[in-house]
Amino acid sequence: MTAQTILPANAPAFCAGMFHFGEAWPNFAEYGRSAAIAAGHKAISNPAATEAVYQTLLMADALRYCTLQICAAKSSGHPGGFASSAEAYAALVMLGHTNIVTEVGHHAPGFYSAMFLDSSLEEMGIRDMNDMMARFREQHGLLGHLSGAIPGLLAPAGPLGQGQHFAMAGALLHPGTLFPVTIGDGGFGEPYVLSAMKHFHFAYPQVTNYLPVLVWNGFSQEHHSMVSLMTNDEMVAYWRAHDFDEVILVDARDFDDANQEGAYVDSTRFSFDQRLAFMEAVLTGVAKAAEGALGGRHTAFILKQMKGAGVHVLGAKSHNLYPKDTPDSPEIKAALECRALSPESWALVRENFARAGGGPAAKTAVTEQVLEIAKLGEFPLQDFALGESVVPATAMGALVAWVGRQDPRFVVTNADGNEASAMKNINDALKIRHPTEDPLYNQQPGGQVYEPLNEDACAGLAAGLALFGSRSLWLSYESFAINGWPIMQTVAQAMAELRRKTPSTVCMFTAGALEQGRNGWTHQRPEIENYFAAQMRNGNVFLLYPTDANVIQAAYEYAVNSVNKSMVIIASKSPLPVRLTMTQAREAVRKGAALLHDAGTGSRGTVTLAVTGDMVLLPVFAAREVLEKEGYRVRIVSVINPRQLYRPADVAAHTVSEADKGFMCDADFHDLFIGEVLLGISGGTSGALEPVLLRSRARQRDVLAWLRGETTATPAELMAFNGITVESIVDKIHGLDAG
Repeated sequence: MTAQTILPANAPAFCAGMFHFGEAWPNFAEYGRSAAIAAGHKAISNPAATEAVYQTLLMADALRYCTLQICAAKSSGHPGGFASSAEAYAALVMLGHTNIVTEVGHHAPGFYSAMFLDSSLEEMGIRDMNDMMARFREQHGLLGHLSGAIPGLLAPAGPLGQGQHFAMAGALLHPGTLFPVTIGDGGFGEPYVLSAMKHFHFAYPQVTNYLPVLVWNGFSQEHHSMVSLMTNDEMVAYWRAHDFDEVILVDARDFDDANQEGAYVDSTRFSFDQRLAFMEAVLTGVAKAAEGALGGRHTAFILKQMKGAGVHVLGAKSHNLYPKDTPDSPEIKAALECRALSPESWALVRENFARAGGGPAAKTAVTEQVLEIAKLGEFPLQDFALGESVVPATAMGALVAWVGRQDPRFVVTNADGNEASAMKNINDALKIRHPTEDPLYNQQPGGQVYEPLNEDACAGLAAGLALFGSRSLWLSYESFAINGWPIMQTVAQAMAELRRKTPSTVCMFTAGALEQGRNGWTHQRPEIENYFAAQMRNGNVFLLYPTDANVIQAAYEYAVNSVNKSMVIIASKSPLPVRLTMTQAREAVRKGAALLHDAGTGSRGTVTLAVTGDMVLLPVFAAREVLEKEGYRVRIVSVINPRQLYRPADVAAHTVSEADKGFMCDADFHDLFIGEVLLGISGGTSGALEPVLLRSRARQRDVLAWLRGETTATPAELMAFNGITVESIVDKIHGLDAG
C-alpha cells in the first residue's frame, strides 16, 4: 500500500485515509442539498423522487469505492461480486431495510464497507479509512469472509448456499421486518437454495418477509456462471417454478447507451442520465419487491448487471485481487479515481446510512439484542430404574415434546422422520408442520416439527433460529448428518465469536451404525463423529455420548440450558439397560465421564475400559465377566462428554464467548482412569477418545473402534465384522498385558 492523500478540510473525519476525492456530481447543489432520509425518519419517502434516486446512486458508488480501496490496500479480497450488487444494496438501505444477510462470503468487503459507512464499525475501533485498511483481513479485524461477530452484521457467510436459511429464520422470528438475502448466480448451483425456500413457503405460507435478491452478473469465481446463458424469461420462470408469486427483474442492458456487447453490461459506463434511470428502476423495483414480501406475497428481486461493475476490471477477473493489484497499479488507481466522491457527497452518504433503518446497524439489527424466549423451568426428568430396558431416543423425545409445549417458537427439524428414530412422541405432541392436515400422520399447518427431506434445509433452519436467538433441535440419522453439517459448523464458529448470548445449536443423531446392519454401509457412516471430535478443540463444540435413557435426558437438559455452543448428542433407538441414576447422569454429563463398574480387586492388575456409546456397552460388559474370571480388576468408564476430559490448554475455550472451562482436573481424571492397561472402545469412530488417551498414565493403551459398514442381520454381527466382540476385547487386553 503506497497511495497517500491529504484529507480535504471539508471532508468528514471518517474519510481520513481515502486515496482519492472527486468533484461534486452534476446537479449536486439541487439534489444533494439535504439527506433524502429526513431527520427522524428511517427511509426515503418516495423511491421515485429524483433526490432519492440521485443519493441512492451516490451510496452505490460510495460502497464500490470503499470496497475496492480496502481490497487494494491488502492486494487481497473480493470486490467484483459485490460491485455488481451495489445498486440493489444501496436501494435496500435507502428504503430502510438494513437487516440484510447474504449467501456470498466473497461479498464481505462490500458488507464491511456498509457497516463502515453507517458507523457501526466504530464499535470495534474502526473510525476512518486508515483503520478500515489496517484491520481488513486481519486477526481481530474484518475477516476475509463475513463473520456474524462484526457489529451490525446478522450472520456469517462463507460456504455457499447458506444465506437463505438465515433470512428465513429471521423472517419467522420477526414478523413485519424484511430480511433481504443477496444470492450470487455463481453459487446458484448449490443444490438447495431454491428448494429450501420452496419447502419453507409451503410450511410457513404466511411468512413472506424475506426477500431473495439474485445478483445475476454472469460469472462465478473463475469462469462464467452456469446460468449465464438463461434468458430473462427463463430465469423468471425458474423462480416462479419454486413458488414465488412475484419476480421483479431489472436488467442493466435495458438502459445501456454505451454500446456494450453481451447480455451483461456495466451500468457505471452509462451516461449520467442513464445511470440515474437505471438506479430509479432498481430503487422502485426493490421498493415494490419489499412491499410485496411484507404484504404476504412470495417475492424475489433480480438485478442483472455485469460482475465487477464500477471497479477495476470486469467478469470473473474482478473476483479477487492478487499481489500485483495495489492502490498504485493503473487499473486500480483509475477505478478509484472514477468512483471517488466529493467530500460533501461522503458526508451525505454517511448521513443517509446513519439514519436508514433507525440508526447504525450495530444498534438496530435484530441480532444486536438478545431475543427474549420462553422460560422453561425445571425439566420433567424421568428417573428410570437401574437395569430397566428403555429406548434412549424415546426418553429424549418426551423432553423435546415438553420443551415445545413450553416454548411456542421452538422448532424441531428432521428430514428422515421422527417415527423412524423411535421419537414418535415428538410428532404426537408437537405435530408435523404440513399444509395437508392428517391426524394419522400427525400433520397440521401449525405444527412445530419441520420435515423437508433435505438435511441441509433441516440443519439450516435449526442453525439460523439458534443464531438469531431462538431454541431449535435438528434430529437426523448419524449417517446422513454430513449433508447438513456445514452450516452447523459455520454457526458454531459464529457463536464462538458473538457479543451476545444465544441458545446453542442442539442436534441429536440417532440410528448409529450398529443399529443399521440390514441397510448396509449407506446407513452406516459414523465417520462424521471424527469430524465432531476434531471440532471439540474449537472451544464451544461438545460431543455427547449418553450411556442410557437417563443420561440422554441429562444431556438434553444440559444442551438446552447452554448458550453459544454446538451440542451434538449421539444415541441409540433400541431398548438398552439403564446403568446410571438420574442424579449420577446429571453429574456425569457435566463432569465428562462416569464409572459404570469396578470389580474392586484383581490378582492380574487393573484394566480400564473407556467406552463411548451405549449399545457397544453390551459386549463390553460381557467381556468384563470373562476378564474378571481370569483375575483382572476391570473398570468400565462411560465417556459421556469427552470435551470436558481435555486439558484446558488443549482447547481454545479462552478464545470464545460464554466459555465453559469446566474441564476435569488431573486428580479426578487419574482416579477415574486408573490401571496398568487402558482400552478405548467405540461403536463409532475413535476421535472422541483422544482426550482419554492423551492424559492416561496407563503403561499400555489401545483402541477398538469402527472400521467400515457391511450388510448384516444383527448389531452383534456388525460389531463382529468390525472386531468389537467379547473375544476381541479379551484378546486385546491379553496382548496389552503381555506387552
